[in-house]
Amino acid sequence: MVRLNLLLLLVLAACALGLVTALASGAQDFTELGRSRNVRVSSESNTGQLQLEASTWAVHARVERIASRQLHMRVPEASVSRSHEPGEAAR
Repeated sequence: MVRLNLLLLLVLAACALGLVTALASGAQDFTELGRSRNVRVSSESNTGQLQLEASTWAVHARVERIASRQLHMRVPEASVSRSHEPGEAAR
């Protein structure tokens, strides 16, 4: 009977140790999951900003392409263009 009690005590201790180890591992996994979610959210935010920036650059290039090809517009030469300061009367 004493041997059976000792055996059951050892099995109980092993199960308790396994439970504690599993809980600690679960807590670490949960923490890692939170970090991964933060990285994902940050990456999604960066991706959105990069897509917005790329579309902004694409719009400028598209407008310039349409202006030159379809409307036959061109950038004026520096000798032809004039600049005026604010408040200066136009001549």
